[in-house]
Amino acid sequence: MKAAVYSGIGLIECREVERPAIGENEALIKIKAAAVCGTDLRIFKSGHFAIKEGEERILGHEFAGEICEVGSDVKHYKTGMRVSIASNVGCGVCRYCRMGSLHLCPEYVALGISVDGGFAEYFKLPVKALLQGNMMELTDDTSFEEAALAEPLSCCYNAFKSVGTGPGDNVLIVGAGPMGALHLQINRLAGASRIMIADISEQRLRLFEKFKPDVIINTKKEDLKEAVMKNTGGKGADVIITACPAPDIQQISVELTAKLGRINLFGGLPKGKEYVQLNTNLIHYNGIIVTGTTGASLAHHEAALGLIMDKKIDTKSVISRKFKVSQIKEAFDYAISGEGLKTIITF
Repeated sequence: MKAAVYSGIGLIECREVERPAIGENEALIKIKAAAVCGTDLRIFKSGHFAIKEGEERILGHEFAGEICEVGSDVKHYKTGMRVSIASNVGCGVCRYCRMGSLHLCPEYVALGISVDGGFAEYFKLPVKALLQGNMMELTDDTSFEEAALAEPLSCCYNAFKSVGTGPGDNVLIVGAGPMGALHLQINRLAGASRIMIADISEQRLRLFEKFKPDVIINTKKEDLKEAVMKNTGGKGADVIITACPAPDIQQISVELTAKLGRINLFGGLPKGKEYVQLNTNLIHYNGIIVTGTTGASLAHHEAALGLIMDKKIDTKSVISRKFKVSQIKEAFDYAISGEGLKTIITF
């Protein structure tokens, strides 16, 4: 089968590899669509602790496909079933797995990172992932491309649940990338009265015009704090989502937040920039809640997939370009360029 194999920093290529053989409690998925994630790009540029030097890995953790083979002991799943795959697999016995937060499991396995993933014609779903319920059925009118974005949408849904956006809220999203576009749609669905999107890239902000944010802020041309206060009557944003890896945005977020506001630190920071000075008096006296989220649970993935299948969230609108798996280098170059939003690999 054809697969995009990562073999070290800056090295990824499409090559022929052996099609996986499944056991009695496993399933084989024929991949129909896989999306390139920012994590894939970071691995490509900087490596990952879960991939040791000299090791090779088929990347890709945002994907959907069709079951083409099941083991003799597999229940509930049949060949021909169209499915979405949640990418985090917990140990199943730790405190966090028991709480349903398997994405916080100290020993969790990430499909497409810790083990081979979806940038291949076929993907073998491990026993534990099958038994934990990581595979979820799609409706017939949901495209594989739409469903491939259930994983990133689930991460945004996790963030949304942490801040609890409701009708009438003023929301600021900093970061006009694909995740920002998904955050925008979820918060609009939740009833936000005004959604502001901010970024330093004029090109990215132009792409966001089709999502119809209420306010677009180019932080290269205008002061972010002045713009937020101007558009909220001086109160500040009720909800802020920092969908960018920028320490200065995390630092200023408490100054942009309304009393009783909520902040979600969504974008992780680069190594060496993790420590950020915050005015904790503003958090204290204004009753601000600061949350952090990473990844998603199976419940988050199921909810996100439901929003896609019910046509409440339009993930297809976030897709900018599609490439065949044989064009994986071109696909990564395009994704790294920032010219578009989401890049899809097809087979």
